[in-house]
Amino acid sequence: MSRKGWLLFISLCVIWGLPYLFIRIAVRELPPPALVFLRTAPAALLLLPFALRRGELRRLLRSWPWVLLYTFVELCIPWLLLAHAEERISSSLAGLLIATVPLIGAVLYRALGVADHFDARRLTGLFIGFAGVAALVGLDISHSDVLGIAETIVVALCYATGPVVISRKLADLPAIGVITASLVITAVLYAPAGIVTMPSSLSAETIGSVAVLAIVCTVAAFLLFFALIREVGPSRTTVITYVNPLVAVLLGVALLSEPFTLGIAIGMPLILVGSLLGTAPSLRPAADAVPIEDELGAGPPAP
Repeated sequence: MSRKGWLLFISLCVIWGLPYLFIRIAVRELPPPALVFLRTAPAALLLLPFALRRGELRRLLRSWPWVLLYTFVELCIPWLLLAHAEERISSSLAGLLIATVPLIGAVLYRALGVADHFDARRLTGLFIGFAGVAALVGLDISHSDVLGIAETIVVALCYATGPVVISRKLADLPAIGVITASLVITAVLYAPAGIVTMPSSLSAETIGSVAVLAIVCTVAAFLLFFALIREVGPSRTTVITYVNPLVAVLLGVALLSEPFTLGIAIGMPLILVGSLLGTAPSLRPAADAVPIEDELGAGPPAP
């Protein structure tokens, strides 16, 4: 990857490693529908004036079915299913299943002709990274059920599909327009359940956590997400799902006094090595990278 690609990749890995910590704090007082609503509604209101002033929402009209598909596979469906699944399965098992996104993506993108060639080096990197996540989070199936596992697998499929929708169908649209529309749709859909389940009062800690989730982990993260996909392509972008749990675990060690375990010591180098190999240039010319005009604008359409 280029220097810009690595900067975007590392930034997104860090930012999307934060939600694990702040969601853990927020759900002490907020039920999942209320949390999703509070995470998306302020973010939508923050971006809406910019999108309207620049006329970027009008440009989405001809591609509204794809914007809607992206919204459902990247926000609406996975955020609901994952919240429900984690009531049935352990967080470690959920994290391990989500870490299958790059492996699912390798198969999906190859079948759709989206990704560049996955040579032996890149495939080896994907499996090493997955092994690192397995060592990092461990595996606890003592309180698991089939429904929870199935829901999490659907989440992984959604997260593998989102980048290809961006790369192939939304690449010629402005990032702020697509992100704003997606946040508005999600907030509207979650508003009834979110408002009904909203507690009468919230602590300052919960309000601060929701603010970080809305502004940093949603607005800033999705802008980086679009930029990264257009810079390096969808297949390499999915590798962030290996590094996110590592960031979350290290934050737990640093801020919550959680123990630095043998699994962390083993998993951390495996994740780093796997991520380097999994994002390395293929021996064949790359075909999945789509240039980006700038982080807030639209790149040219994918071929």
